[in-house]
Amino acid sequence: VQLQASGGGLVQAGGSLRLSCTASGRTGGDYVMGWFRRAPGEQREFVSAITWNEGSTLYGDSVKGRFTISRDNAKNTVYLQMNDLKPEDTAVYSCAARRGSTAYRGTGLYDSWGQGTQVTVSS
Repeated sequence: VQLQASGGGLVQAGGSLRLSCTASGRTGGDYVMGWFRRAPGEQREFVSAITWNEGSTLYGDSVKGRFTISRDNAKNTVYLQMNDLKPEDTAVYSCAARRGSTAYRGTGLYDSWGQGTQVTVSS
């Protein structure tokens, strides 16, 4: 599976952005799409994930209530709507995919990774 992420940018604190990640290649069957982020000098952090068939979602504690993950099956695209952004949300956001029907937080459980997109939140 090849993943293409887009939608990053510069936004003021309290603002919103929507990230997109489109999957191509061998996308048949059930799989999970996830978003992760890495701030400078930090480890990669789980943000959110969604199961493709059922639409079950999982969120990291730091984004719960502010970010919403969704998917468009017809477009093979997953979205991350980010509201009430904070400076600490500044990071490179990457999408990832894994075969299966269970969403996990662990980065090592995802098989395919897209390139990152930069999100910068100014105070």
